[in-house]
Amino acid sequence: MAALRESKGVARIFVLIATVGRAGLVRCTVDMLADQTRPADGIVVASVTPQDVAGVELARGSPEILFSEKGSCRQRNHALAALEGRADVIVFLDDDFIPAPDYLAQVEALFAADPDLVGITGDLLADGVQCGGFSIEQAQQIIASRPHRFPPEMTERHELYGCNMAVRAAAAHGLRFDENLPLYGWQEDVDYTNRLGRRGRMIASPRVTGVHLGFSGGRTSGRRFGYSQVANIVYLKRKGTMRPDFANRLVTKNLFVNVLRSVRPEPAIDRRGRLAGNMLAVIDCLRGRVDPRRILDM
Repeated sequence: MAALRESKGVARIFVLIATVGRAGLVRCTVDMLADQTRPADGIVVASVTPQDVAGVELARGSPEILFSEKGSCRQRNHALAALEGRADVIVFLDDDFIPAPDYLAQVEALFAADPDLVGITGDLLADGVQCGGFSIEQAQQIIASRPHRFPPEMTERHELYGCNMAVRAAAAHGLRFDENLPLYGWQEDVDYTNRLGRRGRMIASPRVTGVHLGFSGGRTSGRRFGYSQVANIVYLKRKGTMRPDFANRLVTKNLFVNVLRSVRPEPAIDRRGRLAGNMLAVIDCLRGRVDPRRILDM
């Protein structure tokens, strides 16, 4: 596997953030990247309209803003095309992920130490998706209180968690996100990194860390998301980029949680809409017509 190309002894690291409908949030998260102990060589924000990134151009770090058709896969692919030949490492961050100050430095060190390594995902200090979400201030407090010494263990991974993942650009050359997974593109990270993992070694490391806010605003509707929770998994399982055991557990979990919590839904989550979308996808599966792209007509 090709080693990192060096420029004055330092790899070229670009951060890529796809966003829509969260201008205030993405401005804050982009601005905070300027506090990295190892600054990014470039920050690319992939969005859809100027309203989606209003004020982001004022953030520290001089972000490069690109526009494309809506959809996380399309937005990321547009940015990947723009980064061809410019980056040695591409770090994909969700617009609601707050990295520890040494995130990029640790990514660079891990890639430099192992030329066979093609992908890294960080072990999260906390994930707001699991507990209703965090504020930026809460995330900063969690990061500030983390241990000064980190466990040395690294875990081999079949897939990476898309809220924060870094890939070696040479290994990922020509690899793109599947645009048959529209809009939010749920599980597109699994599909992309499963294919990347066929080209080398991937790990999760506690040295690479941060907090996922789990911010719920600006995403797709509950009904659409519920359909994707089933349809995308079926699609990727058939495609061969999602392990059958993982796929079956995920579908079962989604259905169970949405049924259980539809009785008393959380304020910020449309559980009944998700359940309705789940049921539509199950019916489409039985009819042999399930397709992730059907959410575009909902």
